[in-house]
Amino acid sequence: MKTRIKEFRARENFTQEELAKKVDVTRQTILYIERGEYYPSLLLALKLCNVLKCKVEELFIPDKGELK
Repeated sequence: MKTRIKEFRARENFTQEELAKKVDVTRQTILYIERGEYYPSLLLALKLCNVLKCKVEELFIPDKGELK
């Protein structure tokens, strides 16, 4: 799965630390999600979308074939 968190975070002018505080996780969690090394829970994904003012399907893009 690809993520556009870094792109949306930059658009809102948030550092990883600032975004992490807003969604109540560590900066490392944001880093791992951005790298694609960690998939957030549904609740965390929704919190991220709320803070970044976007929809889940805009923030997380499944790779081809992942939804089969």
